Amino acid sequence: MAARESVPSRKILVVDDEEYITDLLSTSLRFQGFEVATAGAGLEALSAVQSFGPDLIMLDVNMADIDGFEVCRRLRSDGDLTPVIFLTAKDTKEDMLSGFTKGGDDYMTKPFSLEEVVARIQAVLRRSGTAPADDATVHRYADLVMDDDTHRATRDGELVELSPTEWKLLRYLLMNAERVLSKSQILDHVWQYDFGGDASSVETYISYLRKKIDRVDPKLIQTVRGVGYTIRTGD
Repeated sequence: MAARESVPSRKILVVDDEEYITDLLSTSLRFQGFEVATAGAGLEALSAVQSFGPDLIMLDVNMADIDGFEVCRRLRSDGDLTPVIFLTAKDTKEDMLSGFTKGGDDYMTKPFSLEEVVARIQAVLRRSGTAPADDATVHRYADLVMDDDTHRATRDGELVELSPTEWKLLRYLLMNAERVLSKSQILDHVWQYDFGGDASSVETYISYLRKKIDRVDPKLIQTVRGVGYTIRTGD
């Protein structure tokens, strides 16, 4: 079986007092290969940092006990330099500056797309030196290679021209190689969770990718009947 190279497993702590946000983010990040823990309040987050040892914290600003800014301030005063991405509904310049002055590494306003969250996490991890550059940007399976930095995909050494949607779909499959992804998971990730499409969109683009990717053997894009799709070298 061919080895898989993708985003290395990194620990992400998701902190938000809205349960649906922690559920959404933790599920999506686990699909991307991250190890995830959650907390619903500021003091709980401080405790989780000690027990979980995250590589990055997604930190809500407005919480009932102590806010995210105070959580970050306490971490920094204790010498903890774990990267922090603040999450907030506020998007004024003053709020953003306040977040950065409190020791934050990035600042995202709600609502946000799941793909943007993953991209921001990877960017902050690269800047902080906690993610090897090659592993964070180059994804391989068998002779299929995708490079995020150059936006080039190759199969058997040959360049593969992809549309933006094809790129997102193939990247999602490749980052989850050998995992079976359902049509609904693919819709949520590639077309975003608020997309009003149906499974036929997934089927159509899988067909497009097969014509471009699987012109050589072994065939990599596999259908698992009744479940979904995966990239692997066969059953």
